[in-house]
Amino acid sequence: MAEAEESSAASAVPRSRTLTLLVLGAVAASLAVTLRSPVATAVIGLILFGVLHNLLEIRYVVGRFGGLLARPFVDLLVVLVTGIVAFRLLAPVIGRPAQLGEIALGYAVLAAAAHHVLEGRRRVVAWALIGVAAAVSLAFPAYHLVVLVHLHHVVPLFFLWEWSRRITSQRGRRAFRAVQLLWVVVVPAVILTGLFDGSLSADPGIVRSVVGDGHAVLASGALPGTAATVIGVRLLTVLAFMQTMHYVVWVALMPRIAPDASAAFEARVPWVTGPRLWAVGFVAAALFAVLFGVDYARATTLYAALSSYAAYLELPVLLAMLVGAGRLYGSTSAAAGSQPEDAESRDVAEPPASTADATSEPSEPSVATLPYWPPAAPPLPPTGGGSGPVGLRPSAPAAVAPDPEPGV
Repeated sequence: MAEAEESSAASAVPRSRTLTLLVLGAVAASLAVTLRSPVATAVIGLILFGVLHNLLEIRYVVGRFGGLLARPFVDLLVVLVTGIVAFRLLAPVIGRPAQLGEIALGYAVLAAAAHHVLEGRRRVVAWALIGVAAAVSLAFPAYHLVVLVHLHHVVPLFFLWEWSRRITSQRGRRAFRAVQLLWVVVVPAVILTGLFDGSLSADPGIVRSVVGDGHAVLASGALPGTAATVIGVRLLTVLAFMQTMHYVVWVALMPRIAPDASAAFEARVPWVTGPRLWAVGFVAAALFAVLFGVDYARATTLYAALSSYAAYLELPVLLAMLVGAGRLYGSTSAAAGSQPEDAESRDVAEPPASTADATSEPSEPSVATLPYWPPAAPPLPPTGGGSGPVGLRPSAPAAVAPDPEPGV
């Protein structure tokens, strides 16, 4: 019976090889579409998936790292980011002062995140670096905003890298990570070298009626003074390709491979169920399609303002991933006194939650490893309703089955 349940759980999730090949196919398709018309790719993708991907991104981040994004810290984040939203809405009216205000509040978010997730010398060093970076950004605000747009599209790499620790096959995990580096690093670098210049075009094509000559779209991803140059077209192509892959990750990939994060989010915010969230995303896409058609510039400003919540909510998590590993999952794991065995040290997937002993003590990980999941998470209610608590072990059902060994 137990073997049958384990076989069923394994068949419910994609094998790492299949998952890697699917992402590789998405990379090839996204690149082909982008090279054909980078302006149209960027605009159509934004209209169709802009709002929806933000909602799904917030769901994953809050569900996966809810211990880190707890009150009152998250309340402070909301206040700071709401200020950024206001400055972005005011930017077309007051110009540079609004840009400077957004930059200042953005670094305030980073400083607050450093205080929340770091301690001792790391916190002091982080504050010093944040201060230096803030001074540079305030001196060159136009460059800061363009660089921020491009860096935002790199963010999925870190979440996918962290998630890939669930792939129990070392070879499969390395292949999965290599494909992520391919689309985040290698493809953009090749585009910037000019290898695809013969295929690039700044012609808006089918979105001309929406964006006119496309100069505004070019300027959104180009460094100041380069929008009308070949460098500007290359940067736009990178932006359109990375944006498309960004949508692939948050709209198509993460909801499939991380259902545990969705369940944790619904337990925290029960009224935002999966169907409701998708419905809101599609309705918002329809509304924004009308807004973009009526006034592309104003619709872009409104979208950029609202997307600030998703963009800046990630910063504390990214900071914890990079330099504050001990706080990555908040205080839950710290309070437990021990951490579960890291997936990277295992060769086989954990048994499903129904057959695993949730009360057994996990083995201690290596000091150099990150905690895989808070071991003492409270029981969550069933996502489909009901009053009985259900012990949720997200890492078990979400683990990726290892690739079969040759000859077996």
